[in-house]
Amino acid sequence: MGDIIVKTKVGEYIIKDDLLYTKTDEWVRIEGDIVTLGITDYAQKKLRYIVNVELPEKNSEVKAGSSIVTLESVKTVADVYSPFNGKIVEVNTALLDEPDLINKDPYGKGWIVKIKVHGTISKEALLTPQQYADKIKKEEEEK
Repeated sequence: MGDIIVKTKVGEYIIKDDLLYTKTDEWVRIEGDIVTLGITDYAQKKLRYIVNVELPEKNSEVKAGSSIVTLESVKTVADVYSPFNGKIVEVNTALLDEPDLINKDPYGKGWIVKIKVHGTISKEALLTPQQYADKIKKEEEEK
């Protein structure tokens, strides 16, 4: 199928077709009971240049909907939210020295954390790539 490119009056955003998305602009890659989490191309472009990342401790427990990471950009400070209950099993410590990896490669080297999900992974609260594309278009039209 290929990635989705969303073009709006404000910008152009890449949405990977092999990921799921949250309403708060995180991307989710599910591999068994491990979820890799990052922020989307749309989110990183809205933040602009990311200068600092406050990462959680490895092995810390997280709750669905809770803020687990703080991103600081030249423009603002933003939270990254966990879509699931679970435990942080890996943290991308490369972001401490190179926070702009999130800007350069949000879907690759800019991943943020890996979470071992407690219980079953419910995709109900997640958006498909097309649903996420529609969300961006709607938000951009409202500006």
